[in-house]
Amino acid sequence: MSGITDSHSIEQLRGATDAEVVYIGSRCRGQTIVEKHPDKERLTPDRSLALENHSPSGFEWGYGGSGPAQLALALLLDYTGSEEVALAHYTEFKNRVVSQLSCTEPDGCWRLTGREIDVALREVADESVALSA
Repeated sequence: MSGITDSHSIEQLRGATDAEVVYIGSRCRGQTIVEKHPDKERLTPDRSLALENHSPSGFEWGYGGSGPAQLALALLLDYTGSEEVALAHYTEFKNRVVSQLSCTEPDGCWRLTGREIDVALREVADESVALSA
């Protein structure tokens, strides 16, 4: 895999306030919805589809398929703002994080914080560095 694999480089891509971001996923009338809070901005697959077309029908979560791959890529692309980081790490992020998401909150949603994304990215990047050494 090419791209940024140093966890310190990943952290430098974002501002300190990005850790306060929360992505919230839910289902409404059979559709998956992912919003970025605090601004309630809806995350769509469009930008990630331009990089890799895993699931033109949209996002999914809770297993390791094509819909979760599209969501993992979109989340990392949105959160880091870096195509290079997103492409280098989305598969492992899908396996570790997105495949584990489920709508078990009392309101029927899942939540993923910026801090949780940071932790997962550091673990994935640190392992990539270790494997390449």
